[in-house]
Amino acid sequence: MSEVHDRSASFAQGLELIQRLGGVERPAVLDLFASIGEAEFGEQCVGFIYGDVYHRPGLPLPDRQLATVAALTALGYAGSQLQFHAKAALNVGCTRRQLVETVIQISSFAGFPATLNALGELKALFEGLPADESPVETADVPWAGIEDRYERGLAAMKAVDGDAGEKVAEALQDIAPDLATYIIEFTFGEIYSRAHLSLRHREIVTIAACVALGTALPQLKVHIHGLLNVGGTEQEVVETVLHLAFYCGFPAALNAIAAAREVFAQR
Repeated sequence: MSEVHDRSASFAQGLELIQRLGGVERPAVLDLFASIGEAEFGEQCVGFIYGDVYHRPGLPLPDRQLATVAALTALGYAGSQLQFHAKAALNVGCTRRQLVETVIQISSFAGFPATLNALGELKALFEGLPADESPVETADVPWAGIEDRYERGLAAMKAVDGDAGEKVAEALQDIAPDLATYIIEFTFGEIYSRAHLSLRHREIVTIAACVALGTALPQLKVHIHGLLNVGGTEQEVVETVLHLAFYCGFPAALNAIAAAREVFAQR
């Protein structure tokens, strides 16, 4: 009896949240499951994901939505879900600029085709919405005032990755030194130094993309270190990975948790 009650309570809590996220009374996902004779499973999914997991402490709701948008961008095949969660991000206080910056941040990790597809989904969502008046951030950053993008990139990479980024660059010198230059100049000099998304948020969404890709465990470890280096917590790392299990799959989440365990042990 208590299990039935718990399921019912989780579904009620999940339904309330998904209504808030989607801005509609009847979530389309419930109709989809019902249309194939799986209404009960649909309610179980809403109760478990939105009623239980989304309500875990340690990762605020706006951060969960940015991480979800990043993961769906990296996956590259979930345009409808990307639009839903981008809208949800707006509904819980994220800005249009934060969403655009999240997708741009992922370009170096998931590639430009995935980025262009995601920006197309955002464009479709934004049409008809009022202009985003987000002020430009003026945070005190290590690269402030550095005009040369290579030097600016080095400063950003040092702030995020510490010595790990430099070691990656050094490891490429004997085979592809230009690749190291591209990473420093473009990924860090041009993208990480952009406004509207904090370094903490950039590392959360980068972790999300690496989890979703499933093929970037060494880079995932670097960016777990990076999140901790810029003020994130181990709990935020774990909660980001647990949250993404339902979007990227449990195998990807298990691999990412194993990577996180290694990083935590090293620090």
